[in-house]
Amino acid sequence: MTELPILYSFRRCPYAMRARLAILSSGVSVELREIVLRDKAPEFLAVSPSKTVPCLVESGTNVIDESFDIMLWALEQRDPEGWLTPEEGTLEDMVALANALDGDFKRHLDRYKYDTRHPDASREGEREAASSILRDIEQRLTRSPWLFGSRASLADYAFLPFLRQFANVDRQWFDGEPWPNLRRRLSDFEASVRFQSIMAKLPKWQSGDTVLVFP
Repeated sequence: MTELPILYSFRRCPYAMRARLAILSSGVSVELREIVLRDKAPEFLAVSPSKTVPCLVESGTNVIDESFDIMLWALEQRDPEGWLTPEEGTLEDMVALANALDGDFKRHLDRYKYDTRHPDASREGEREAASSILRDIEQRLTRSPWLFGSRASLADYAFLPFLRQFANVDRQWFDGEPWPNLRRRLSDFEASVRFQSIMAKLPKWQSGDTVLVFP
């Protein structure tokens, strides 16, 4: 049997979630290894330059240490749902939007969720800064049900795990905000078979464990 690429992952990490989403969509098989962040496996630490999940190791030598790059890696091999070819815009447009959200939105999200780690952060101020970006996304979703047209694409599934993380900081507040399109898109995502398929609870991986193939 050909040795499978190895995906080091952590169930609740939004970066790892979107990597698993793309791999699931592509149907490309990997060996899934669940990492516990407070007790990281030495095999993982030996290969990951950043020491953070997700990390994909292919053929024992090629290491992909960024979640968005793992998404591209999977979809460039197989893209049965056309995530790389949006109905509107281009792949470059999706990459630009994803990079922008990974930058400013994620920065404000982290400072909102973990405000005690940032002495200069105002929880309300960071939430408002992130919300201003979400209002632009909400407006975009009034023109089409997905970010780049009438069907889902790479940009949507790169973003949804972080929208979920933002919402879960204070779900009651989030649900009271005037962004019905974002709420609907998040609700549909959380209720989907796709989401359930990437969120199965797994034991911590240890050397010698039986190989777990995903998907």
